[in-house]
Amino acid sequence: MKERINFYISRIKAGRLREMKKQILWIYQYARHYWLIMIVYTLLGLTGTVTALVTSIFSKDLVDMITGHRTGEIVQTFCIMIGLNIGSNLLGQLSNYVSSYLSMKADAEIKADIFSKILVTDWESLTNYHTGDLLTRWSGDVSNISNGILSFLPNLIIYIFQFISAFAMVIYYDATFAIFAFLGIPFSLILSKTLLKRMVDNNEQSAAMGAKMSGFNQETFSNIQTIKAFDLISLYIKRLKQLQKEYMDMRLNFQRMSIWSSLLLSTVALLVSYSSYGWGIYRVFTGNISYGTMTMFLSLSGTLTGTVNNLTSLIPSAISLTTSAGRLMDIVEMPREDFSQNDAVLAFEQKHRDKGISLQASHLSYSYQNGTNVFQDASFCAHPHEVIALVGPSGGGKTTLIRLVLALMQPQSGTVLLSGGGTTPSDENLESIPLTPAARKLFSYVPQGNTMFSGTIAENMKNVKPDATDEEIITALKLACAWDFVSALPDGIHSEIKERGGGFSEGQSQRLSIARALIRKSPILLLDEATSALDMKTERQVLSNIMKDDYPRTCIVTTHRPSVLASCQRVYAIRNKECTLMSNQEIQELMHYK
Repeated sequence: MKERINFYISRIKAGRLREMKKQILWIYQYARHYWLIMIVYTLLGLTGTVTALVTSIFSKDLVDMITGHRTGEIVQTFCIMIGLNIGSNLLGQLSNYVSSYLSMKADAEIKADIFSKILVTDWESLTNYHTGDLLTRWSGDVSNISNGILSFLPNLIIYIFQFISAFAMVIYYDATFAIFAFLGIPFSLILSKTLLKRMVDNNEQSAAMGAKMSGFNQETFSNIQTIKAFDLISLYIKRLKQLQKEYMDMRLNFQRMSIWSSLLLSTVALLVSYSSYGWGIYRVFTGNISYGTMTMFLSLSGTLTGTVNNLTSLIPSAISLTTSAGRLMDIVEMPREDFSQNDAVLAFEQKHRDKGISLQASHLSYSYQNGTNVFQDASFCAHPHEVIALVGPSGGGKTTLIRLVLALMQPQSGTVLLSGGGTTPSDENLESIPLTPAARKLFSYVPQGNTMFSGTIAENMKNVKPDATDEEIITALKLACAWDFVSALPDGIHSEIKERGGGFSEGQSQRLSIARALIRKSPILLLDEATSALDMKTERQVLSNIMKDDYPRTCIVTTHRPSVLASCQRVYAIRNKECTLMSNQEIQELMHYK
């Protein structure tokens, strides 16, 4: 039984070591870009170490001069010591400044890289993570990595150099002091090994708890209106306090362990120091060493013990680094979207911009990652100057179909083709390209809910068309029936929009979202319940404006409202996991039923 347990323990340790090796190699991919920075930081640290050692030698000489009454050399040695201390302080400040600058630079660059990788990560895989968790990983874990890259290896080299140089000086002046210098080292190593597992667990728990709290805070502040409306304030305060209690209990448990560890280490350090004092006094009384040498030994003994403690402190740093690396690897190593067809899509758009682009979805089948089947063998088509509708019960798959069209998700079977220059995509003479993430530039999208960004109305419009003129913005607002209320604002198109569209009604925000989609002038427009907050008259006017626009736009809408169906060339019903073209009679019955 014991052998089997040991076998499994060894397997676990081996797996953890392999995992850490993989994480270290991942960190190296960033660290190798900063090797020159690390060399500069290391040289500064080594220079400071040498300066401190030279200072201790002059300090020894100064004590010996004073006790030996060699007054002639005291002033000169004292001045040198002052100069060395000033130089050491300046070097320390310079090292701190350089370290801060380089750390911020690396932090910004690595965050930008991770940010860009997260944005091109497969959308469906990314939805497995709470946005608060993603924010914690991107912010906290990246900062941990950037700080560790610049400090871990240089500090390892500096501490080793400090230990070797201090130990060499002890051996050179009096080898017997080496015994006392090493007294506390075995204890420090044993204690650090004992704490290793707890450090790993604590780092993982702390990261998970931090992500949980960040997610709770983010979600609470994003939905504060709903919390107020349902009178859930006391409930959420209670939940926050419970989370805080869990976090405090976890941290205090580790803190208690750290206190006991620190007490043990400090007790050993005191024993070593007093032993060194006693031995030094004995060596002085017996005439083997001078007072100055004794003071230097005491200083070096503290340096050796402190250096060993610094080296052992790198263990939790390494664990923290690899934990952060593992959490980031979970995100950035997920499947990425393929944008390799960017140039081909741009050429395709340029070639067919005048006549428009058709969309043909054929035999699509899709199931969620949990195995739930949404629809099977779904087919539909849409052409320039057409509005087609996708209808069906809530949760039937309309929005899922839109996400498939945007290549945010991939069907298990079936294809979506984009065809240029006509309204008969089945024509073999038409040029077609497959739908990929790169093809999203051919779409404008108005999703459900409020999707306006904080900033001015004009800034929101220029997010999708940076070179848009004021006249183009106003034209788009008129098409979306939004100019009537925007023109009445004191600052017009330069009026501020608060977070999540604050300052505007739901209907106004929808019209602004539609205007933003129209100004982009993409060949295909997707409206996902985009007119649900509009009154019937405004809804009809918006759809009429879209159809009257000379631009050869293909429009696909999902809706529950019968007024939209009257403006559509074709209506497809998503029901019973199928997508079928509805007859005029079925459409009339649906409109009458609603």
